[in-house]
Amino acid sequence: MKAEDFIKKLKERSNEHPKKEVLKFFKDDDGETDALGVKFGTVFKLAKEFTDLPLSEINKLLNNKFYEIRMGAVSIMDFQSKRKSTTEKQRKELYELYLNRHDRLNNWDFVDRGAYNIIGEYLIDKPRDTLYELAKSNDAWKRRTAIVSTYAFIKKGELNDTFKIAEILINDNHELINKAVGSWLREAGKKDRKKLITFLDKHAETMPRVTLRYAIEKFDKPTRKKYLNKGK
Repeated sequence: MKAEDFIKKLKERSNEHPKKEVLKFFKDDDGETDALGVKFGTVFKLAKEFTDLPLSEINKLLNNKFYEIRMGAVSIMDFQSKRKSTTEKQRKELYELYLNRHDRLNNWDFVDRGAYNIIGEYLIDKPRDTLYELAKSNDAWKRRTAIVSTYAFIKKGELNDTFKIAEILINDNHELINKAVGSWLREAGKKDRKKLITFLDKHAETMPRVTLRYAIEKFDKPTRKKYLNKGK
């Protein structure tokens, strides 16, 4: 399997969807990214067919200017990371490739597609210092990776990293980080409501409104109203 084979097959579906509809998901106007006009469902399906693509070839896909091709690269990595036959060495290589090429993952949906399995699941039994470094990055998408990756820990009932990273990011100036922090606080709260309430009692008055709304989404109406009245 070669990167060029994946690209060729994807380009055969070029213009199956309006490019502007694809690019509306792209929030980082880097002036370089373009779209082929391929539906993401098509991208994910083709990526699954290329699950065996070597990392060196995936890296070539990450260099591409087309949005869907880079999304395909992340999707292939995600499929590989979830595969039972993937070795620990291969998981480490996927983890390192994601981090080393984070500059090419310059949109929220690249992060949401890959961070949970490629980063979070890999770190389940390892030190998590990297996430705290990412949370303090000047790059918004690295900060999003930091919080999104903790979903792997939440699924295991390990909530401390989610709350600690949320505290680092609680007053972030990027709306898509605010939404991610609120979303994963909500998910952590499903596991331990008391911890979420403690966090909210500390931060509700000053945290961004959108973060607060996402975090309290599953509370009953009176409790939501109570916290919304506190929020700024």
